[in-house]
Amino acid sequence: MQQMSADVDVAIIGAGAAGIGAARRLAASHLSATVLEATARIGGRAWTCEVAGMRLDLGCGWLHSADRNPWTRIAEAGGFAVDRNAPAWGRQYQEIGFSETDQAAARRAYAAWEQRMESTPPASDCAADALEPEGEWNAYLQAISGFMNGAGLNHVSVADYTAYDSASTGCNWRTPAGYGTVIAASLPHPIDLRLSTPAQSIELDGRGVELTTPVGAVRARAAILTVSTTVLAGSSIRLPPGLDAWRHAAVCLPLGRDEKLFIEIVGESSFAPETRVIGNPHDRRTGVYHIRPFGWPVIECFVGDEAARMVEQMGPAAGFAYAADQLVGLFGSSVSRNLHPLVASNWGRMTLVGGAYSHALPGHAPAREDLALPFDHAKWRAFSRMLRVLFGGSCFR
Repeated sequence: MQQMSADVDVAIIGAGAAGIGAARRLAASHLSATVLEATARIGGRAWTCEVAGMRLDLGCGWLHSADRNPWTRIAEAGGFAVDRNAPAWGRQYQEIGFSETDQAAARRAYAAWEQRMESTPPASDCAADALEPEGEWNAYLQAISGFMNGAGLNHVSVADYTAYDSASTGCNWRTPAGYGTVIAASLPHPIDLRLSTPAQSIELDGRGVELTTPVGAVRARAAILTVSTTVLAGSSIRLPPGLDAWRHAAVCLPLGRDEKLFIEIVGESSFAPETRVIGNPHDRRTGVYHIRPFGWPVIECFVGDEAARMVEQMGPAAGFAYAADQLVGLFGSSVSRNLHPLVASNWGRMTLVGGAYSHALPGHAPAREDLALPFDHAKWRAFSRMLRVLFGGSCFR
């Protein structure tokens, strides 16, 4: 068989945070790389949208575990300011619709639920099975899961949740420039970046890989696949049969549903900067509202799970109406004149993404390790060893 000649050493599929991170590591080596991105922009689920003079993150917006998050260092090295002030999470502005007594009770219920998962995890590995039967704050805990996981607790693995919780430092920072701005600006230059170029298939031939795209083939010695688990588990990319195990792992790590809607504050209002309210702590479909972040005249509305599904199915107009109703219910009918729909995300309906945060289904926490394994094709072993030296084993996530 004639051996395939390689156009590049490594083809990176996807220009989100993982793909950009891989490109940065390769830029420091002698290896050549091509980045294929299916959409017309880079950043993936990190997307800063400039609207009305404000840089609004439609996707990830916080540097979680920021004191050890490598993106903090990358942001500051790139000249971006990092705001180290603690977020207003867990504090209801002026106790509107959520008294301090009830907030304390909700916090105790949350702590007790987490303690049960740590000390006596249910045999089912299902986070919902650790809830107190008929617990007063179960809807609140379901809502929190919607924000954190994009899914209700009946779809969340206890082992996966507690592993993340244990690894978290609880330090959450942000940047006024936008998380998406930081990630997009971090792509190394020069690099062969091909936007609007989805990979349609990956085939092994000889000692290399051939990627087909709508505008032709790309040949490489190795490929780093950084697409979302929804895309990996789907049929948009035709993969070799040997990667069936990775597809199965991706099925066990679905993307949850989370959407953001930004409402502009127009005119004079009593909305205080850097405050936060939850719409209805007794409704698992509730939204949570960050008011005037960075002092900007905007309200960031965050909905998860069932409420995000409603936005996905009925469209952003329904989401804006839902958010406005909750805000009016808290602040009074007079604020309705101050609320103007601005921009909304649409992650659930973006076929090239397919959702927000990933979570492991009950019983499938080990799928994360399975997904991180390199493809151990016999003809690739020498090259994959070289890549593991460069990337510490994480480049095939």
